[in-house]
Amino acid sequence: MHVAPFIRLTALVAFTIAFVGIATSAKDSVEIRISGHYFSAPATVQLVVAVEPDSKNRTLRVEADGDNMYTSTEMQLAGDREQRLHTIQFKDLSAGEYTLRAQVLSNTDVRSQDEARIMVSGGPDDANNGW
Repeated sequence: MHVAPFIRLTALVAFTIAFVGIATSAKDSVEIRISGHYFSAPATVQLVVAVEPDSKNRTLRVEADGDNMYTSTEMQLAGDREQRLHTIQFKDLSAGEYTLRAQVLSNTDVRSQDEARIMVSGGPDDANNGW
């Protein structure tokens, strides 16, 4: 029986499992969930932000950054004692393309972020904006 090839194979399998475990744990800890990507102005957009509880999480900042409009909201997080899902609503978004951005911040920096894009079409009085 050849022991050296068996040891090399075992080491390779162990390394692969460890690497996959690291890649999985490095996944972003925030996710934007939204139903739909197209809305009519003035739009009310509701999204759910999933945040993995972590002792370093201090603030959740959610932004709607558009062509002609910007709005944001922040909420304090209770670290690893915080709930996982947060419902955010932006009202009266005007026509244009928006980047929705959710950021989880610690006391010193941005820990994780996610983005989604939406389009708000113009209303009957605003035929030149939107699509």
